[in-house]
Amino acid sequence: MTAGVKTIIYPVKDIAKAKALFTLLLGVEPYVDEPYYVGFKAAGQDIGLDPNGHSKGLTGPVPFWHVDDIKATLAGLLGEGAEVLQELQDVGNGRQVASVKDAEGNQYGLIQDPTP
Repeated sequence: MTAGVKTIIYPVKDIAKAKALFTLLLGVEPYVDEPYYVGFKAAGQDIGLDPNGHSKGLTGPVPFWHVDDIKATLAGLLGEGAEVLQELQDVGNGRQVASVKDAEGNQYGLIQDPTP
């Protein structure tokens, strides 16, 4: 089951410039401001800037679907011919992420938050 696309990650090469641009665009300061990730919350969306995104195979903005069972969803996507771009990993506090590319070249991310 999915809660929909709630997060969009942008791979960036210059995180300082991207942070300034998105701060202006969104009209809010980041809620996460680290060298490895800058995150904004605006209008019900999470917008993330990933300076390592290109090295993970991200070629542009990637929608991340929030799912209840990331392992099952990932296995299902792989069974339908998707290939892994970013292996399943815990990015902190129990949040798990992965990303894939389908046969058409479209990229999708998955996020599973820990159960409260």
